[in-house]
Amino acid sequence: MTTSYQADRTTAPRGAIDRAAVDYVWAALRIALGWVFLWAFLDKTFGLGFATEREAAWIEGGSPTSGYFEFGTKGPFADFYQGMAGSAFADALFMVGLGAIGTALILGIGMRIAAASGALLLVLMWTAALPPENNPFMDDHLVYAALLIGLAMARAGDTLGLGRIWGRLGLVERHRWLK
Repeated sequence: MTTSYQADRTTAPRGAIDRAAVDYVWAALRIALGWVFLWAFLDKTFGLGFATEREAAWIEGGSPTSGYFEFGTKGPFADFYQGMAGSAFADALFMVGLGAIGTALILGIGMRIAAASGALLLVLMWTAALPPENNPFMDDHLVYAALLIGLAMARAGDTLGLGRIWGRLGLVERHRWLK
């Protein structure tokens, strides 16, 4: 018996796919990318020793933007990013972005906002290091940005997430851009 989410493989037209399987792939990608953002937030906040040592942690007074913006930027926007390196505003905005985007993706809520803000953050990070080292223009920041847009379009928060519940909240129903 087939449902709206799955096709009978013996009678389905050639090229038909199992919609439920696709939904689970999108959900897995959503959770994985959410973990990338949330892990960056946790490591930079607490200095867990992966990309950030304990003494450079945000809670220890370290700046999550100073190291990369001061020494990792190059290209046409280097002066712009180096000028904001270490500012409290840039640090707070960057860290709130990482934490909120990661949390939203893992929970499957606010997918439109998470996708838009995450894509913007990633494109800005891409512009900080133009041109990329191993390709004339493409790098993982652009791939992740495109993936975020795909996650929102596929409603990836509805599978293994709280997207459906979130979408039924009164505030979200009144302001669809919060979905």
